[in-house]
Amino acid sequence: MKLLVINPNISADVTALIESEALRAASPGTELLVRTAGHGVEYIETRFEALIAAGAVAEIIAEHTRPGADPVDAVVVAAFGDPGMPALKEMADVPVIGITEAALSAAALLGHRFSIIAISDRIKPWYRECVERSGLAGRLASIRSINDSLTSIASVQQDFRDTLLALSRQAVAEDGADVVILAGAPLAGLARDLKGQIPVPVVDGISAGIRVAEAVAALQSGLHRAGAFAPPPAKDRKGLSGNLDAVFAARQETAGTPHPAA
Repeated sequence: MKLLVINPNISADVTALIESEALRAASPGTELLVRTAGHGVEYIETRFEALIAAGAVAEIIAEHTRPGADPVDAVVVAAFGDPGMPALKEMADVPVIGITEAALSAAALLGHRFSIIAISDRIKPWYRECVERSGLAGRLASIRSINDSLTSIASVQQDFRDTLLALSRQAVAEDGADVVILAGAPLAGLARDLKGQIPVPVVDGISAGIRVAEAVAALQSGLHRAGAFAPPPAKDRKGLSGNLDAVFAARQETAGTPHPAA
């Protein structure tokens, strides 16, 4: 099995964290192709930054799923908040899994109420909207976050380890969380480091994303040819990259809706 794992921000340091945890989580025999967004911001905190990131992620997916590309079995969007999701599910002929939807699904199976631990206050409204979109808002115990300025996105775990541990414990003791989600690629691997120090299950988004992508790909459930995630209807296009245009054409042909001029 081959997974395309995409860091939607431009930080090579964060990509290294993602890859390290993804390699630990992946099943034997799973090959990982880890890519970094070609444009965007160092780390994503806002809806607008997520909008920019979505375009960068779409370009990478198109590059690796266009006709003639070396095939992948699933795509993992490795940023909490799932930039571009669920729209990205419309463009690929393989499963596209966001680490948020994967982590929320895992948390919902492990307990009833869950808390999210985030790297900044600014990010919390967007994360809350993501939970609401998932249909799990009633099971969200809290979103707690670091409220100090970050020195470096690459060293958040080291700089704020004690704070993140304290926030996790507070979520359990004060908010009633049955499960804690350590949110965001900059926290990849921290759940392993804190194992046994938080009295409830702790979910790492990257690990969840890899494992869920493997499971969903192995189901071989088929493609979206109709319904809400069918390929976009055929229409004139202009200014798209060659990869994106090729993916549009291929997906529409697969769904049986080629452009009228074709």
